[in-house]
Amino acid sequence: MSMAVVGLVAGMALGFAGYFGGFGAFLLVAALGAVGFIAGRLLDGDLEPGDFFRRRDRGDRRR
Repeated sequence: MSMAVVGLVAGMALGFAGYFGGFGAFLLVAALGAVGFIAGRLLDGDLEPGDFFRRRDRGDRRR
């Protein structure tokens, strides 16, 4: 499935949620879609849980 089709389906789901359920339902569908996207990327191996919790390097600062 191409990314354009995935985007189309996601946009339609958000549109239906917003139309029939209001803004609260729109936000809920968007948040759950983001969680599902991240879970899918984790399961595919594109992301690792450590990517969210690692400290960022701050240049030449040393401790």
